[in-house]
Amino acid sequence: MADNRRTFISNVLAGGLGAAAVSLPFCKSPATRETSDQGPANKNERDQLQDRYDRLDAVLAKPIFKQELFPNPVIIETLELLRFEKSYICHVRSKDGAEGYGVAHGDMRLLYPIFVNCLQPFFIGQDARRLDALMDKAYIYHLNYRLKGYGLGIPVATIEFAILDMMGRIAGKPMGELIGTIHNTHIGLYQATEFREKSLDESLALIKQAVEESKAEAVKIKVGALMFMFKDLDAQGPPNRTEQIIPLMRKTFGDKMTLYADANGYYGVEDAIRVGKLLAEYKYAFFEEPVQYDWLERTKQVKDAVSIPIAGGEQQHGIEEFRWYMAHEGLDVVQPDQYYFGGMLRSTRVARMAELMGKPCTPHLTDGFGFIYMMHFMSTVPNAGAHIEFKGYAKIPHECKTSSLKLENGKIKVPTGPGSGVDIDPGFIAKHKVVELL
Repeated sequence: MADNRRTFISNVLAGGLGAAAVSLPFCKSPATRETSDQGPANKNERDQLQDRYDRLDAVLAKPIFKQELFPNPVIIETLELLRFEKSYICHVRSKDGAEGYGVAHGDMRLLYPIFVNCLQPFFIGQDARRLDALMDKAYIYHLNYRLKGYGLGIPVATIEFAILDMMGRIAGKPMGELIGTIHNTHIGLYQATEFREKSLDESLALIKQAVEESKAEAVKIKVGALMFMFKDLDAQGPPNRTEQIIPLMRKTFGDKMTLYADANGYYGVEDAIRVGKLLAEYKYAFFEEPVQYDWLERTKQVKDAVSIPIAGGEQQHGIEEFRWYMAHEGLDVVQPDQYYFGGMLRSTRVARMAELMGKPCTPHLTDGFGFIYMMHFMSTVPNAGAHIEFKGYAKIPHECKTSSLKLENGKIKVPTGPGSGVDIDPGFIAKHKVVELL
């Protein structure tokens, strides 16, 4: 592995790694079934690959939610989706009167029928202590596996966040302590930026403004183009913007600023390698989604051809895809999105696989209130990346007694109160109406 890739990973990982050998019923694609042209060429390589799969499966088999914290059943009596204008909130209540709230991603406006028809009925009457099993079963209940992707992940995650909030308030513990050991009390953030459709000068001015406002000590830029931004079917964005902005960012912010780059899957392999080498030349810390997210083998081709660490996983849908990446050394940095991927428990499985393989976890973030859940998740991740994505503060009215929830000295303090540690304004919640079953 190239020097700067080794340096990047060694800077964010420490400690011994390992796992016990346990069978895993829902992961049944051993190395002996590999059919890829990129697959192992000889028996020794096949044995090494099988060994990696065996160790990954042992990690995946370990329970996550700490059921032992709850001696008595916590039966879910009601689980509702509430709506006010563009805001969607999940409200869960147990038979004993405990309550929790989960704030939905903005795209719930598109997905609420999945929530109320395909998920809500399943959770009523269930014992919330069995959260590991509930989250797995939710993905197959009512043929839900046919909805795989963010269309299922966002509703599932919203429900999980509400249940974790409720369970944390029952136990008097923050969400992180329900799913792991607290390793990180403060989370470093990088300023995420967009602007790829704008001219170079306008892009740079907006990036500088965003960094100045957030006081972030790291920033991620967009490279390439996204054709969905334009009505013109052949539009590619401002010409040569990528080749110009990469060195200009380094010149503007200096050597002390950590820089990241994201292509959102825009490139083919050849162009991704070309851009990856340019990013490495200017000492960017990682290159995110150089090719389309579901091009697993071609992502590995790019990784093997460049020295800059390759990151990905924002849009991966399943555990199996990350399992393949880890077994085949296809990614340097894993980036599960808390909403898209279906919550903290599933993301914890990804982080554990990455830890086993000596790789950092730097999750993707898509929505304002999501940074609360991201912080609780990352508080438990020993192989956390140096900076996590930041796209602005939560816009709904709330109070947090244990953290300012503001970036201070490049980091935000993780709330330590029970559940999410954040209390949403009851008056704001009261404005919401129940979304009925269709």
